[in-house]
Order: sequence, then C-alpha cells, then structure tokens
Amino acid sequence: MTNQVNPIPVGVLGFGGLGQAAAHVLAPKQQMQLVAAADKKGYAYSPDGLDLKDAIATYQSQGSLGYIEPSGVLSEQSIEDLIGRSQNIAGFFLALPNLPNTFMASVAKQFIASGWQGVLVDAIKRTSAVEQLLDLQSELKEAGITYVTGCGATPGLLTAAAALAAQSYAEIHQVKITFGVGIGNWEAYRATIREDIGHLPGYTIAQAQSMTDADVETLLEQTNGLLTLEDMEHADDVILEMAGICGRDRVTVGGVVDTRNPKKPLSTNVKITGRTFEGKISSHTFTLGDETSMAANVCGPAFGYLKAGIQLHQQGLRGLLTSAQVMPHFVR
Repeated sequence: MTNQVNPIPVGVLGFGGLGQAAAHVLAPKQQMQLVAAADKKGYAYSPDGLDLKDAIATYQSQGSLGYIEPSGVLSEQSIEDLIGRSQNIAGFFLALPNLPNTFMASVAKQFIASGWQGVLVDAIKRTSAVEQLLDLQSELKEAGITYVTGCGATPGLLTAAAALAAQSYAEIHQVKITFGVGIGNWEAYRATIREDIGHLPGYTIAQAQSMTDADVETLLEQTNGLLTLEDMEHADDVILEMAGICGRDRVTVGGVVDTRNPKKPLSTNVKITGRTFEGKISSHTFTLGDETSMAANVCGPAFGYLKAGIQLHQQGLRGLLTSAQVMPHFVR
C-alpha cells in the first residue's frame, strides 16, 4: 500500500446536523481534509483546511459559514458560488435535505453546468429522487463527473450489505430493512426529521417542507416524540434492482425514529431471505451496533464511497453509480 502524502481536499454541501457531523468525522482523518462547506446563506473555503471548532461555532452563533474570517463568503447562491471556486476540490458529500424532491437533481445540474469535474456522493432517500438522477446519467458522464448515489446508512451501508449477502442465494425473495434512530434533540436534524414526516401516512414531502418548527413540535407531542414509518418510498429498492439483486417490489424499508432520546428505539438491521442453489430457504441478517449513531452510519459510508469514487474517477470512470455497485474504501 502506498503512503498518501497529501490529504484529498473535499467539501460538504449542507451544514445542518448531518453536515456538522460530517465535519466531525473528517477532523481526525489523514487521507481527507475538509476545505469547503456551504449552507443556505454562505460558504467557507480554505485550501489549507477549515477549522472545525471555528466553523461549527460560527454557524451555530451567526447562522452561516459565510461569517467565518477570512475564508467565509455570504451569498444567496452559495452552492453555485462555491462550485465556481472548486476546481481543486476532488469531491463533495451532498449532505443536503432533498426538500423539495427535485433538489438533489437540481444541485447535480449546477455541477454539470459549471464545468467542474470530480466526484459527488449523496445520502439520498427517495426512489423518485434517485430516478431523477438516472435521467442525468449521460449528462454526468459527458461533464466528467463521477456520481455515487445512495451512500448513507439506508440507502447505503445496509443496501451494500444486502447486495453482498445476496451472493449466498440463487434467488432473492425479500430484502427487509428496519431502522431505529435515536435523536436527543430533533432541532439538530430539522431537515432529516421533515423528510421522515413526509413518509408518514397522510403527509407529502411538500406538506412536510412547509411545516413550521411549531407544527413539527405539535406533531411530535401527539406521537410522544416517535415517528413510526412503514413501507417507505426508499431508494434501496431501485438501487438493488439496478444491481440485478431483485425486483424493487421485494424490498421493504421501515423503522422508528425517537426524537427525544439518543438511544435507538430498536436495532437497525437488514434481513435478506432467499433460496440457495440446493433449494434451501434461509435468511442472513446484518445488524448495526446500537451504539453507532445515525450520523456515524451515514457520514462514515459517505466518505468511504467518496474515496472509492475518487479512485474510479482517476481511472477514467464517469457517470452515475450506486452504493450497491461500488465497495466503499476506508478513509484513514
């Protein structure tokens, strides 16, 4: 193994709960360095690396990374402006809420239009959002961008585990993903919680997006802080279908989010049931440790996929890939 001298310069788009967690994950790494991050109102860019404590303190006290001295810039079009300065950035983790449902595809189009060439990874959830990215496959390839989608926990870590576990079987009957998420304070993950609300019966993404914090608080009061989600529109289905594992109708995703307790309400797992070549029906189950947080299970894989994507990009591979088609590389 060759020793890497200089860390890979990377950026994070979105600096809410997930974006801040991503910065924490990168801070001790030697192989990657966070040099850029953007939020709704501004961005910060420093080729020598952003200071984690300064970035988080500034964002939490003033509401934007744009206030960081001297690397911050206030902007109403922060993503577009940052892309314009990103020629030396190898890749981005799009830690963005997909609200509205077309948002991730619109960000991808901004990268395509800019002339930037590099690697993008996301932690997208909805099947329909991934399908919009599929429509951009040829454009991403022509633009010289390698985009790996569905790189969080689910889709992502659990989808990849399902793809690996499927190899024991001649036929896959069911892939069942069940997640438990514990959050001590929902306001630290406002966008994520709103996305989850959009999956509840009787709610749409548009409704969830339009809810005020007070509206969310009212809903959580009614549910004792719990969001129970069943048969979600989750992109694990289309990702496993694209990988040739099974039809999307055999994939189900659901779980429970506790917005008042950091302890998981149940263990996150994926259960793959199938028939072996001998005709036996069996199941593999991959269970995540209860002590690993949502942020750890999303951001860790995202950067692992980013590292893998950068290597593939260096080898000339362009276009759209999924978390079930690429093995993430561990970032030291």
